[in-house]
Amino acid sequence: MKVDKVTDHIVTWLKDYAIKANVKGYVVGVSGGIDSAVTSSLCAMTGLEVLCVEMPIHQHHDHVTRAQEHIKQLKSRFKNVTDVRSDLTPVFDTFIENMPDIKDSALVDLTRGNTRARLRMTTLYYHGGVNGLLVAGTGNKVEDFGVGFYTKYGDGGVDVSPIADLMKSHVYQIGKYVNVPESIMDAAPSDGLYGAERTDEDQIGASYDELELIMNEITNGKKESDFTGRMLEVFHLYSNLNKKNQHKMNPIPVCHIPKSLF
Repeated sequence: MKVDKVTDHIVTWLKDYAIKANVKGYVVGVSGGIDSAVTSSLCAMTGLEVLCVEMPIHQHHDHVTRAQEHIKQLKSRFKNVTDVRSDLTPVFDTFIENMPDIKDSALVDLTRGNTRARLRMTTLYYHGGVNGLLVAGTGNKVEDFGVGFYTKYGDGGVDVSPIADLMKSHVYQIGKYVNVPESIMDAAPSDGLYGAERTDEDQIGASYDELELIMNEITNGKKESDFTGRMLEVFHLYSNLNKKNQHKMNPIPVCHIPKSLF
């Protein structure tokens, strides 16, 4: 990948889109992870207004530290970058206190994780609305179009997706090019919804390198019979998640009424 050219292309695309939309710039949720660090850096490089938002919900110290380090570094490099902290912990706790108890712990964990993501989406749109900014998404290609590893109407609820055509490895290449802090570059990817000790690989069951390899191979026409061993396991994992999460990737189904019924 021509990292410099791809970076310039995304920055130009972001700037042109914002100008045509008649907005001041972008708001980005900064989590302390590589995807949000790269996205906020690319937005900053447009020269337009960029608001970085921290949204802790019982957040692990490591995530908070990395997010703050990145924001501090970004503000020192770009005068168009500002930040705000919206502590959603009391909001989340109040919400959960007013919800009925559910006996299935697996469903509770998943639903509460998705609820965190949706509270953050609402917060980003609030900051975007009052400041005349668009919400920039932080999903990459493997997450958004491979295994659907994101929350519907949570981190999937955005105005633009600047890095959604980049594999995770590409995101890291751009991260290095735009000087994302080493602490973020070296950290194990985690969505932060279930504690820092629970990584994306733990949740998905495969590393991004493995998923990226399978996604590329399938795109190039490879089938189940072409894989063996661990790669066959990852093929099945990827295929099942891709099928299961099509409801996130496809447009909302519309029930079309036959004209004869009107």
